[in-house]
Amino acid sequence: MSTSSGCYWRIAELPYDSWRLGLFAPNYMEVWIETADAVDVRDRVFRRAMSGIAAINTPKDLKGDPRGWPERPGAGKGKQVLGADLPRLIYVRWQSLVEPQTYEAYIVIPEPTRQAMVKGEKTFCQADAKWIFGYRDVLTVGLAPGGIAKVWLMGACLAPIDVARVQGTVVKEGPDSGRSGGQYALPLDPASKAYIEKHGIPYGSW
Repeated sequence: MSTSSGCYWRIAELPYDSWRLGLFAPNYMEVWIETADAVDVRDRVFRRAMSGIAAINTPKDLKGDPRGWPERPGAGKGKQVLGADLPRLIYVRWQSLVEPQTYEAYIVIPEPTRQAMVKGEKTFCQADAKWIFGYRDVLTVGLAPGGIAKVWLMGACLAPIDVARVQGTVVKEGPDSGRSGGQYALPLDPASKAYIEKHGIPYGSW
């Protein structure tokens, strides 16, 4: 098996034990993740590497701004993908609770991203004023209304790298693959509901 560059990175060569998959949503744009699955370069599938509520801020004063993506996103809510080689594909199926609508997206991880994951860099951490040697070992996925999935490669004290922006598709069966009778996982937080009623959903900003 080979990638477009002619080789696969093997897990024995990884400079860390595991990489992390994290997910978040813009302010007030609440998301329930039905599943986030990872496929590594050896075509092994790690199902439900993450599920549940995505990381989000819902300021009660309604002054949070959900438009666009942050310049330096957080790591999101997630887990370490234990035992995986470098990622080839991320599959996410999620409920956009503010619409409401259910989407799925297939996110192909390009070879340059995998190469960046095993390239260590010396960087300065402002929080404790120390230099460290670190790796970008976190894939962060932002999920927005309209089925938008945006992906960054992150690492402690290292600048994030844009990986991909994917337009997901509507899951025709609805939430929980039709097993919930059209019922979404959670009711909206009162602050999210109030923000949507006042300002609407800023489609096109993501």
